Amino acid sequence: MTRTAHTEPDAVVYVVDDDASVRAALEDLLASMGLRVRSFASTQAFLEAAREDAPACLVLDVRMPGQSGLDFHRQMAAHGLHLPVVFITGHGDIAMGVNAIKDGALEFLTKPFRDQQLLDAIQKGIAQDRQRRSEHNETAALQARWATLSAGEREVAQGVVAGRLNKQIAADLGVSEITVKVRRSQLMRKLGARTLVDLVRLYDRLSAERP
Repeated sequence: MTRTAHTEPDAVVYVVDDDASVRAALEDLLASMGLRVRSFASTQAFLEAAREDAPACLVLDVRMPGQSGLDFHRQMAAHGLHLPVVFITGHGDIAMGVNAIKDGALEFLTKPFRDQQLLDAIQKGIAQDRQRRSEHNETAALQARWATLSAGEREVAQGVVAGRLNKQIAADLGVSEITVKVRRSQLMRKLGARTLVDLVRLYDRLSAERP
C-alpha cells in the first residue's frame, strides 16, 4: 500500500544500550516483529541523532558508562523528550524498579525476561505515544483556530464561558447586544463549536495549555 502525505509514519523503537550484543539481539527481535528500530551505544549518541516525527518508544539500559539510563530518564523532559520508556537491566532490584516507575517509566524489566514481555511493553508504549501525538496535534490545531479570533470575539468567548448572558456581556464590553450575538456566532464558527458545551470544553482545553 502506498503511504499518502497524510498517513502517520510507522512507529520506531529507539534502543540505548552500551552492549553491542544486546543491541544486535534487540534489533533482530524487533525487526522480526515488523518494528523499525534504531539503536545507540549511549544516551549522548541518542541525543545527538535526529529523531523521526513518528510514534516511538525508548528501550533504555539502566547501567551504562557515563550517564546512566535512570539519570537520563529524569532529564528527558528538559531535552524536550516525552517518549514512553521501557527499562531493561541485568543489575536491577525492586527499589530501583519502583523508583523508575514512580519517575514515569512504563516498564522495568530485569534479565532474564521473556521476549513477549518486552514486546508487549513496547507496543503499549507506542500506543501511548500515538495518543500523546494525536492530542498534541489536536491542541495545536485548536490554538491556531483561537488565534484567528479577533480581540472582541475573544472577549465574548470569555464572557460566554463565564456564564454571562448576551445582554450582560454587551454591558460589560460597552457594545450592543446585536454585536455580541454576531461575535458569538463568528467565534463559534471559527472554533468549530456547535454548542455552548462544545465551546466550554474547547476553552477549558486552551486554558489548560496556557502557562
